[in-house]
Amino acid sequence: MQEQPNEQERKWDALERDALYLMTDEHYPPIWSVAEIGQQLEYFDPEAVIRPLCNAGLVHRTSDGFVFATAAAFRMVQIVGHAV
Repeated sequence: MQEQPNEQERKWDALERDALYLMTDEHYPPIWSVAEIGQQLEYFDPEAVIRPLCNAGLVHRTSDGFVFATAAAFRMVQIVGHAV
């Protein structure tokens, strides 16, 4: 049986979800600087939020450091909506 996530893991998951929702929201621009994501999320280390999403294939980083949600991220949000 899988162990239940602790409070810190749940908060981190929520932060990653919020970043994905932000990058897939049609009311916001499709491409972001990492610093802008940090400002929107009011989080001091946005790189720590973006890195695992890039590793999971949900966010792509351009050569000049901007990031955007991949087709997989848009599909995930489409499937689960904004309520997880």
